[in-house]
Amino acid sequence: MAGEAAAQFNIHDAKTNLSRIIERVEHGEEIVISRAGTPVAKVIPLRRTTRTGRGSLRGALDLTGDWDSDEVNDEVARDFGLSG
Repeated sequence: MAGEAAAQFNIHDAKTNLSRIIERVEHGEEIVISRAGTPVAKVIPLRRTTRTGRGSLRGALDLTGDWDSDEVNDEVARDFGLSG
């Protein structure tokens, strides 16, 4: 929605149309709430930051070829105090 002006509602209209406003926000729109013509709040979509399931980190992790070697496993164990 870059470059477009956000839709604007006064507080009374926002309360009356909250479900419609939320639906618009869910579709990516930003809504400004005003009091006496002065903007006081903006309702914006939340961006999901949690992983969504198996494979969701594909392409985001770069594992070296030795990531599961005995040496690396021993080093990790030492880091966590699990080896002598």
